[in-house]
Amino acid sequence: RIQGIMFTGSTEVAKILQKTVSGRVTRHGQPVVFIAETGGQNAMIVDSSALTEQVVLDVLSSAFDSAGQRCSALRILCVQEDNAKPLLHMLKGGMQQLRVGNPVYLNTDIGPVIDQEAKTNIENHIQKMQKQGYPVYQFAHNPEQNQFKDGTFILPTLIELPNLNELKREVFGPVLHVITYKQGQLAQLLDAIHAKGYGLTMGLHTRIDETVQTVIQHAEVGNLYINRNIVGAVVGVQPFGGEGLSGTGPKAGGPLYLYRLMQNCQPKKLEQPFAVQTVNHTSANPLYVDFLAWVKQNLPQYTLGQEQSFFAGKVFELQGPTGESNQYAVLPRKRTLSLAESEQEQIAQLIAIFSVGSQPVLLKGNNFYQKHAAKLPEVIRQQFHIIENIQTGDFDAVLHHGSQNQLMNLQKQIAQREGAIVGITHLEPQQLQIPVERLVIERAISINTAAAGGNASLMTLV
Repeated sequence: RIQGIMFTGSTEVAKILQKTVSGRVTRHGQPVVFIAETGGQNAMIVDSSALTEQVVLDVLSSAFDSAGQRCSALRILCVQEDNAKPLLHMLKGGMQQLRVGNPVYLNTDIGPVIDQEAKTNIENHIQKMQKQGYPVYQFAHNPEQNQFKDGTFILPTLIELPNLNELKREVFGPVLHVITYKQGQLAQLLDAIHAKGYGLTMGLHTRIDETVQTVIQHAEVGNLYINRNIVGAVVGVQPFGGEGLSGTGPKAGGPLYLYRLMQNCQPKKLEQPFAVQTVNHTSANPLYVDFLAWVKQNLPQYTLGQEQSFFAGKVFELQGPTGESNQYAVLPRKRTLSLAESEQEQIAQLIAIFSVGSQPVLLKGNNFYQKHAAKLPEVIRQQFHIIENIQTGDFDAVLHHGSQNQLMNLQKQIAQREGAIVGITHLEPQQLQIPVERLVIERAISINTAAAGGNASLMTLV
């Protein structure tokens, strides 16, 4: 009876749900729609040009509002070591002003965590960090500590770590981990954050434009916030949702969400999303143009699906309040596995994959590749990624033409994979119109353009 699931919660529970629905299909013979918005090891990067007072206010709200029980909450504060000492001193002072207690009272800043199990898990993590010798600080503006004995309260906690190695999973509560990094280590820091596998939110505090552009280009997160806090996304202004271990997409409040819940919808409004003010136009992917031309020249017997206009690869400026810039970008998923029964179906899938800029993935021994690889232009042939099997192959989306029995078997194989949840787009035999919106990820960037202090680009010339 269940045709779709929209889930918000932990990555572990999302994986359980994926395995549960992998043994069934909808009444239309499709995979059960599963949209998961899960947790994150959300980081904020603060360089030496940042305004300390503004950083402290944004860190306090990002890490401790709602007792840290938001999927978007700040978990890791990464501070350039040049300004770490004064910033942490002021941050600890700010934590001492937070009042923990019953949220029914207006002067309460931090309420309880959700239940006793959550409290126990958080306390176990804090005790583990203490036993390993890491500095742990707990502060609150509460003169009587015994008032917490009857509730599931956790004091605002700050833990200083030498690196990110100890953080294996999200700690869902008012616990902030702090590391420092050296000037010139921004790229390595971003790599270390990405290595955790999560991609929900990230923050950046800087007054250097070059740093802003570097992080925008390399941050693999669904929502990036610059010179502001990282919680409280506004639907339609900051479409919300992550990637990797942090979710499946599409973004809540984004232009692709409702399409994912519909069995049929033609035509789709995919040329330009709603409520945009300006558009960064891009030309068609040259690999798509080259492959399409090769197919028309070498395989003219096949009927191709109607070309679809889609806003993949574009950046849009969304409407928002004065003093804030909100951008929405649509990027290709890195690699898409193509599984087809016939050559024509395979071609339709490959055209769709190239059209959004994704890299096609084929199983070893694929008939189309063995037959045509030598004839393909070198630039096209180099794009194909060949994998040994589905369980360990590197891909983050699947296009599938085949029978219902094949689909059921595929779903079970995909559900057994480690790591991020991979979605399957199942197509009926000879269905050549591919829903290309399934092959992209969405990113939202929110910039506080009213941040005080001006631009410090001249500091980079020293």
